[in-house]
Amino acid sequence: MNDVHDLIGIGVGPFNLGLAALAEPLDDLDAVFLESRDQFEWHPGMVLEDATLQVPFMADLVTMADPTSRFSYLNFLKQVGRLYPFYIRESFYPLRSEFVEYGRWVVDQLDGVHFGRHVESVAHDGELYVVRARVGTETQTYRARRLVLGTGTTPYVPAVAAEHVAGAAPALHSSTYLDHKDDLLQREDVTIIGSGQSAAEIFLDLLTSGGPRVTWITRSPRFFPMEYTKLTLEMTSPEYTAYFQGLPEVTRETLLREQRGLYKGISGDLVDTIYDTLYRLRAQGKADARLLTATELTDLTWDGDAFSLRLRHTETGEAFGSGASAVVLSTGYRSVVPTFLDGVRDRIRWDERGRYDATADYQVGVEPGEVWVQNGEEHTHGFVAPDLGMGAFRNSVILGSMLGREVYPVETRIATQEFGTPSWARLREGAR
Repeated sequence: MNDVHDLIGIGVGPFNLGLAALAEPLDDLDAVFLESRDQFEWHPGMVLEDATLQVPFMADLVTMADPTSRFSYLNFLKQVGRLYPFYIRESFYPLRSEFVEYGRWVVDQLDGVHFGRHVESVAHDGELYVVRARVGTETQTYRARRLVLGTGTTPYVPAVAAEHVAGAAPALHSSTYLDHKDDLLQREDVTIIGSGQSAAEIFLDLLTSGGPRVTWITRSPRFFPMEYTKLTLEMTSPEYTAYFQGLPEVTRETLLREQRGLYKGISGDLVDTIYDTLYRLRAQGKADARLLTATELTDLTWDGDAFSLRLRHTETGEAFGSGASAVVLSTGYRSVVPTFLDGVRDRIRWDERGRYDATADYQVGVEPGEVWVQNGEEHTHGFVAPDLGMGAFRNSVILGSMLGREVYPVETRIATQEFGTPSWARLREGAR
């Protein structure tokens, strides 16, 4: 391929797909997007039948940037004949399976989005970025002036369990839960380790499937519900993101640890459903579950028939053991820099810990106007980095930064509260 594109997007998750949809009407931007998978997916191992998004339908690919876009979730529902049923349902939260269907509907309307392209290397020839991707047994070459990195995050497995997940023992990360569910249902007992939404969903799914005894272990002191009050939701805003960026790195790291309950907790409705389910099963004499809080996994061994778990209670300091015939690690995801960037590492800015050093407008290139990142900037922009509801905002900023004009209006202030020293206080201090 000898075409020179204005932009190559690498990875097609919700964020880069949203960028592709918002770029589609623009005559002055020729963009192509490459994805290694064969079709659009979003956490395929966790698309449970009744699982919903944790954000409202307006957190789709485009609405918060352009409510009139033909790629909106509401237009998708209209086109597939489900707008009225969605209206009657009276819930803002789409099924997770519907969101995947919606993403594929958007993909079908975009000529510049290509699947089955496994990017192997990125280089720079002095003028352009050269991206080589494997397509089956062949290699295709793409050239562009700019890159947007949207490769997302990678499942995180604790070191004590890594060899078992990679080996033949029945240990798995929650990202592949549905691939192994049938096998798990045949096991005598299954232990789930983790504290977030995925752990809770898997626990309830196994609990109600009539399968094994289920043990749920969390290192957290309790099963934290995700905070979803309106003043807290104002922190998913342009001004809080800007405030967070201006803080010292050590303060940002402390805040991210303290704010885990804002985006890594369990939906309150799901917590209540789990309790009600346990109550009902106990009343019927059928409950076969254990829940352990403030407990961390310190070692995991497999003897060929069962796992032995070494555990430590974080509050009492006591060590104890447990057994399981299978283990599910719902231990989250981490941002990992892909190896295909090795050839252009000198053209990307890194912080002291080897992470992307993103500017306010999500640039990570050494040269301005060349490289942007999607969902790899939590440490610089805050806990909203993986939030679907902020994806359209970030893409509006990226497009404006890229084209030197405001393509989609970017709100700079939406919150009723002030973050940091209030502007009126600074004005008063300056008047003295």
